[in-house]
Amino acid sequence: MYDLMVLAFRTDTTRIATFMLANEGSNRTFPMIDVKEGHHQLSHHQNEEDSIAKIRKIDRYYSEQFAYFLEQLKSIPDGEDGNLLDNSLIVYGGSISDGNRHDHNNLPIMLAGHGGGRVSGGKLIECSENTPLNNLFLNMAEIAESPIASHGDS
Repeated sequence: MYDLMVLAFRTDTTRIATFMLANEGSNRTFPMIDVKEGHHQLSHHQNEEDSIAKIRKIDRYYSEQFAYFLEQLKSIPDGEDGNLLDNSLIVYGGSISDGNRHDHNNLPIMLAGHGGGRVSGGKLIECSENTPLNNLFLNMAEIAESPIASHGDS
């Protein structure tokens, strides 16, 4: 799916895509990385080190796949002196920060790309308590020069 998104961006078929790897309730297994238990089951790890290690392995797998996607975007020239990643805004993250507690706060979210030079990278931004994730989407719309007054609970 990452390769298809790169192709769609590269050919200007679209510059907008949504890709959900799995819903938070998925009990998908990961035989390709030797994790036979379901993701959801493992996320309720009850602080058992073996389960935490397997969740860590799944997270690493997902992160490596995402890194591959970003590398592909970065390798494709776009515009006069940039690449597809320079001219994109890519959100990566989840809607639960701790599956063991069903915690929906302090979500692990990454924003990659430079939005055509409108976003500088290499920063860790810590938001105040209870900041809606929709604020990010509202800002992204503004960066894309498609400003909207509000989005969800922004």
